[in-house]
Amino acid sequence: MNQQSEKPVDDRLVAEETRNDFVAVTETDGDIIRGKTIGSVTATKTFGPAGGDDDDMPLPTDPKTIFLGGLFVLACMSALYVAAEIILPLILAIVLKLLLQPFVRLLERVHIPRAIGAIVSVLLVLGAFGGTVSILAGPAADWAGKLPGAIPKLRDSLGFLHQPIETIQNMMQQIPGMSGEQGGSPPAPAVKASSLLGALVSGSATATSGLFTTLLILFYMLVSGETFLRRMVEILPRFKDKRQAVELSQHIERDVSAYLLTVTCINALVGVATGCVMWLCGVANPVLWGAVAFVLNFVPILGPMVGIIVFLMASVISLGVAWSALLPVGLYFAIHVVEGEFATPMLLSRRFTINPVAVILALIFWYWMWGVTGAILAVPLLAITKIICDDLRPLRAFGHLLEN
Repeated sequence: MNQQSEKPVDDRLVAEETRNDFVAVTETDGDIIRGKTIGSVTATKTFGPAGGDDDDMPLPTDPKTIFLGGLFVLACMSALYVAAEIILPLILAIVLKLLLQPFVRLLERVHIPRAIGAIVSVLLVLGAFGGTVSILAGPAADWAGKLPGAIPKLRDSLGFLHQPIETIQNMMQQIPGMSGEQGGSPPAPAVKASSLLGALVSGSATATSGLFTTLLILFYMLVSGETFLRRMVEILPRFKDKRQAVELSQHIERDVSAYLLTVTCINALVGVATGCVMWLCGVANPVLWGAVAFVLNFVPILGPMVGIIVFLMASVISLGVAWSALLPVGLYFAIHVVEGEFATPMLLSRRFTINPVAVILALIFWYWMWGVTGAILAVPLLAITKIICDDLRPLRAFGHLLEN
């Protein structure tokens, strides 16, 4: 008796196909006569490979892929460095678009055209920037005029801040017109004024040009909406790929927008709380220090450290060398502890938390790449990279490295 044994399933088998044919059957006096096939049904079974959990974060094994990937990354970094004047406004526009996209969609739900919503969003950005500059320009210039004369007094009064203050003074001496020395000899007043005016005019022209480019790109990105996504979906050949592309893009955009909006709101609350603390403690120009705290909080770890030194100097200049000058600094440190240890982890959850080593490396790299603007954008760019890597299967291993 021949007994057919059941063939074991190979754990490396990824597909199995079974075909059932439909045939025409007729009966004649109890006899069954089988006719030709008139149709068939094919069933396909797919099995995951052995150790499928390890493939959730696949790693490249082909040396050519690794080598070409490294060359591609180096080429991208070189392009970002060389074309910073073009790419930086584009990156800022993309970040602002992700931040303002929920607002534009909210306006669309109340039957306001997308173009009108884009114009309103751009005007809000322009108004916020222009209003902040107009409010803070006078106090900032006043404090900038006080620093060159106040720094030597602070250095003599606060011995433990000798090294940080000397570092700040050396940085100021590298800015034309901010110090009284240049090249070892004091310049003439006319030359000093001309140098400072030239630096201000040049910086203002560069900032204005960059702002105009950013707002122009931002407007057309908000107006176009999902045009690029629709064009990409039209190119994809299969319906399954089209659906995955739409779901993936919507998921990434939703997560990135939620992260940027949450971080901006948290930093705004930190700025408001810091301004109130400075006002209650009697430090001059509390609105200026609230704005400084808001900007510095976009730079984790290093930003609050710089803020402590800056606010200590401001407190000593306003209140004198006394124990009361430590109160604003202590309260600012308490605000930062509450924000960093409780508020941010609770609101962003573990999905958006990033390894502190990766944060420090990103800050150093983007500061070298794009200066202060790069340092402010470092953590948002790192968070966007992690969110995209978590949603793209070939990049999940890199996203896992960035987790805390």
